[in-house]
Amino acid sequence: METRDADDGAQKRPDLASVLRFSTELIAWVATPWAIADRSIVLAVLSVLLLIGLPTLFGTPGDKPGAPMVPVPGPVTIALVVLQLVAAVVSSWIVWPTAAAVLVSLLAAATVVTELPRWSRLARTPAAPGGSAG
Repeated sequence: METRDADDGAQKRPDLASVLRFSTELIAWVATPWAIADRSIVLAVLSVLLLIGLPTLFGTPGDKPGAPMVPVPGPVTIALVVLQLVAAVVSSWIVWPTAAAVLVSLLAAATVVTELPRWSRLARTPAAPGGSAG
């Protein structure tokens, strides 16, 4: 999660966009396999592996601390976040009561709003310094 330094050097805290994004990711990781499990346990497990594994493996250099395992352009990172948001919303409507699904939908909408500055920056970011992907 991204952090901001306090002026007095106090401990770093996650910013609002990071907290909302991570909350939505957690919901996707729970609701998606739950929604799929009736059809296939294997697909349910695979959904969790993909939802957690893809953003762990692929990342845009400079977006978060540390170098990503596989550098990708900013739009790929945006697409991975959108995948998490869609998975959370769609799955919540399938498996949870309407009130919970509405709350997840509102959380996802708030996440989009708070992510827009990051997405604007990512949309202009190549996979590697100098603009090349390799």
